[in-house]
Amino acid sequence: MGMYHRHGVQSTAAIAGHPLHHMLIAFPVAFLIGAFGTDIAFMAAQDPFWAQVSYWLLIAGIVTALVAAIPGLIDFVTINRVRNLWVSWAHMAANLVVVALALINVGVRLSDPAAGAQGWGIWLSGIQTALLLFSGWLGGELAYRYGIGAIRDYGPKAEQFHVEVDRPDIAASYGRRSGSDRA
Repeated sequence: MGMYHRHGVQSTAAIAGHPLHHMLIAFPVAFLIGAFGTDIAFMAAQDPFWAQVSYWLLIAGIVTALVAAIPGLIDFVTINRVRNLWVSWAHMAANLVVVALALINVGVRLSDPAAGAQGWGIWLSGIQTALLLFSGWLGGELAYRYGIGAIRDYGPKAEQFHVEVDRPDIAASYGRRSGSDRA
């Protein structure tokens, strides 16, 4: 259902053509990676303040991840091209695992955030961070390599910024001939 154009596919979960998922993912990424940072600060300083901050960052990360997942799921369900890419499936699976780990991480800290951070908490935060980096890379692949969520520019000056690059390796990967192959 997404609108295909030479720059990619427009998001179906968008406002004025701007993809919502792309805008919202910054929050859970910042919160969940921030929880790992504050866990490290807690381990270094042994100040319970940092363990409490980690606890609340995890909760904020879970809530905002669920909010960001809604437009991502809408795009996944409504755009055939998205469902046909293994990257999409891996991105979604990694994000679901991150949210599950964050939920477990909150559970570990529920009664005592400081004790939870010293135990499994910091390990769970580290694994979450590694998975988020991997999932973020996959999301970047979807946005920049596959053009998912691209914004069509109908403006009269848009053509002046379009540059054709003669890359035979890229053209071949799309089943096309490059400019140098045509001569």
